[in-house]
Amino acid sequence: MKKVSLFSALLYCSSFTSAQTAFAKATLTEGEKFVAQKENVITEKSIIKIENLGLPINTEYSELRPTISADGQLLFFIREGDPQNTKIGEVPNAQDIWFSYRDSVSGKWSKAVHLGYPLNTYYYNAVFWISPDNNQILIRNAFINGDYYGRGISMCYLKEDGYWSKPEMLRIRNFAKYDQGRQNGAVMANNGRALLYYMTPEDQGYNNDLYVSFPLEDDTWTEPKNLGKTINGKHTNETTPYLAPDGVTLYFSSSREGGYGYNDIWMTKRLDDSWQKWSEPVNLGEPINTPEIESFFTMDAGGEYAYMSTAQDSYGESDIVRIKLLEKEKPNPVILVDGNVYNKKTGEPISASLLYETLPDGKIAGNGLSSPVDGSFKVVLPYDKNYSIRANADHFFAISENLNLDSFVKAGYKVIHKDLYLVPIEIGSVVRLNNVFFDFDKWDLRPESFVELDRVVKLLQENPAIEVEMSAHTDSWGKDEYNMKLSDNRARSVMDYIISKGIDARRITSHGYGETQPVAPNTSDENRQLNRRCEFTILKN
Repeated sequence: MKKVSLFSALLYCSSFTSAQTAFAKATLTEGEKFVAQKENVITEKSIIKIENLGLPINTEYSELRPTISADGQLLFFIREGDPQNTKIGEVPNAQDIWFSYRDSVSGKWSKAVHLGYPLNTYYYNAVFWISPDNNQILIRNAFINGDYYGRGISMCYLKEDGYWSKPEMLRIRNFAKYDQGRQNGAVMANNGRALLYYMTPEDQGYNNDLYVSFPLEDDTWTEPKNLGKTINGKHTNETTPYLAPDGVTLYFSSSREGGYGYNDIWMTKRLDDSWQKWSEPVNLGEPINTPEIESFFTMDAGGEYAYMSTAQDSYGESDIVRIKLLEKEKPNPVILVDGNVYNKKTGEPISASLLYETLPDGKIAGNGLSSPVDGSFKVVLPYDKNYSIRANADHFFAISENLNLDSFVKAGYKVIHKDLYLVPIEIGSVVRLNNVFFDFDKWDLRPESFVELDRVVKLLQENPAIEVEMSAHTDSWGKDEYNMKLSDNRARSVMDYIISKGIDARRITSHGYGETQPVAPNTSDENRQLNRRCEFTILKN
């Protein structure tokens, strides 16, 4: 027999007991439990299909808190009470992290595997978030050098051997001040630039609010900032936030009026960068929401499917299911960029940090990591912006790539492959500057070029012995003499900009090569674009 009331407690929060859930329910009046729907509730059927992920994942035990990778191929979740779990003393319902892979061809999930030490410990365990590149995971509790420290949030990184590093706590300013209640949890924005929590400063309190923190240059995070009255009610319980890949659509669980039961899934959109202005939250309606507790809503980058735990038609007390959403319930479409980072000279894969910025302003749009195993990476980028993306590693200079996503029509989710290259900082190395731009037949630098050229300036500042030649090249269109003059003037413009930033003029020369050094045959538009380029060569180091 299924213990629906126990499932509700588990679904509410992984640390909840059934007694705590009973207490929470007892604090609600009968009228509050089943309030009438308001006009902002989506009333038509929200789900086209509910798909149980099946026996490879779901068992006679409770499966909870799904966390899906951006590509939809890797799933973390909690399994409670399994004999393989790390026991918390003699507590029979120990909660550990399990995972499964989805076959991209058959669509079938592998048999779930216990994650093991160091992520599963003698404490309640959970994965809060996995980065789009699958190289970082956010987990429950604070750890220092892998040792349990207390309540908090920690990060783990994929190592070269394919195992996860020991968890290390995130240093969040004044975190303990806000984390005084019975439950907490977190999720990271896909770009790594925001951390959202649910918690309460009320001692042993049940009514949580949603907060956000941002990374600082000293590797700490800002003091949690309340998301405001539009989301957080005075006497309501807001939990389990999930920020969609677009960075603006927020799904969360709330006991606010207008729902179907104790806690429902609601959707809102961030209206500006203050994180205080949000659209009026909309209830996702039934059958997603029921008279019971709904939480732990998550999705992959495609935004077409969501994942949840449910007791409906389950093998055990609760199962993981996949839900197909209506258009009005989806976030804004995004682009998933995947590729590998390589050493340009040797062709070997490199583990590197990734940085992507918006153009022309150079504002940081997100961070990532390439795999230490094979240099692979994935980043998720919203539409309607142009980006510069590059890898960074010691003793290398990055060949940045540009992604003109404002040219895409918002027709839905897309996947783009883009490899990144790092050039060793040594004599003879040639670095292509892909994000240096000129107007047609002109040599005046466009503003979006400054982000790229400032990196060259920084290289020269940090390496005072380096001397370089700036060069420019054209395709074969036009007369030879004209192309040579155009390229020479463009190379000179780049050199003049770098000198204007304080670099000694004796350390830099310029040369235009016209069409004399093509890197591809001038037989197509794509090849001609490759030949139109600016580069620098390291002459002395």
